[in-house]
Amino acid sequence: MIDGIQIHPLKVFPDERGKVMHMLRSDAPFFEEFGEVYFSLVNANIVKGWKQHKKMTQHFAVPIGNMKIVFYDDRKESPTYKKIQEVSIGEDNYQLIKVPPMIWYAFGALNNKKALLTNCADMPHDPEESATLELSDKTIPYSWEKDK
Repeated sequence: MIDGIQIHPLKVFPDERGKVMHMLRSDAPFFEEFGEVYFSLVNANIVKGWKQHKKMTQHFAVPIGNMKIVFYDDRKESPTYKKIQEVSIGEDNYQLIKVPPMIWYAFGALNNKKALLTNCADMPHDPEESATLELSDKTIPYSWEKDK
């Protein structure tokens, strides 16, 4: 596991009408601060990324569909420098992933279906504090081609 990435199981309360899916509470021991919440709908067979935030801590959950999220650690001082971590989350494995600043990530929908990623970040989005790379950029030693 990449240093600083945290994975927390989430509670789901199903009944005959549907379900309630928890994501994040202000009294969770790993919660720091609220900045904004946004949703990223990913179409089938699409991957979004690579992205890195310099200051923002993010909390990901996938309440609809299933996704694979890939993380890459290029922090030279990190014990997991140059490591890759793959995590599959969603309706079939409902969890929250806390992503610290300076970790690269990309995510794609699984099972040929759309999926919805929810992100509760600790600060409002600021394009000046993030970086992006093309999926094909060789800076990150990972190929999404094997998933197509």
